[in-house]
Amino acid sequence: MDESSKSKEFFSPFELSLFKGKVLDIGAGKDPVIPDAVAFDLADGDANEIKKFAPESFDCVYSSHCLEHMWNPGLTLKNWWSLVKPGGYLFLIVPDEDLYEQGSFPSTFNPDHKHTFTIGKKKSWSPNSINVFDLCKSLENGSIENIALNDISYNRNLAFYGKKAKGWWMTRLKKLYTSLRKRNICRQSAYFEKLFARTIGWDQSGGLALAQIEVVVRKS
Repeated sequence: MDESSKSKEFFSPFELSLFKGKVLDIGAGKDPVIPDAVAFDLADGDANEIKKFAPESFDCVYSSHCLEHMWNPGLTLKNWWSLVKPGGYLFLIVPDEDLYEQGSFPSTFNPDHKHTFTIGKKKSWSPNSINVFDLCKSLENGSIENIALNDISYNRNLAFYGKKAKGWWMTRLKKLYTSLRKRNICRQSAYFEKLFARTIGWDQSGGLALAQIEVVVRKS
């Protein structure tokens, strides 16, 4: 399922209220957060530095599961922030490193991830870990209105992260999964894809789970 559609089902009334006026969805793909959002994706240019829009031209800049693909998230986020009008909002969603990456970097499940994200750990296992709270707190004239770890339906007993990740059999399982996906075998078999995907996104009922950090920053 597309990330925004999956997340939007669980947005709070406050989060839903942000999508008023002119909304920019960065990394929207074919799944914009609202139908009339301005969608920006690979075909539209480089998301690291969006030059096609005037500064302070959007009431809400939204991005779901895109920032982790950027080489310099701090600089990229400042560029995105420049597009937000005074009184407007930046609504950012990134994968949580413990729930998604689960102790492995480069990411087992998405090798294109350049960084991992956490909310406030003093020390991270990831060499490219970024504290989302500190990152957003550094935005000029910004105030963090909401920050949360969203793990709805996530089954932590199925995750690789933690003591279970140290077993030889789990290491082999991760390598097998990565190998099968590279050869496109796992993707071609719905059974295997669902079996392995349980570790990062399937609960016992077979429903998709969330493993992400959500933060809303308001520009004064």
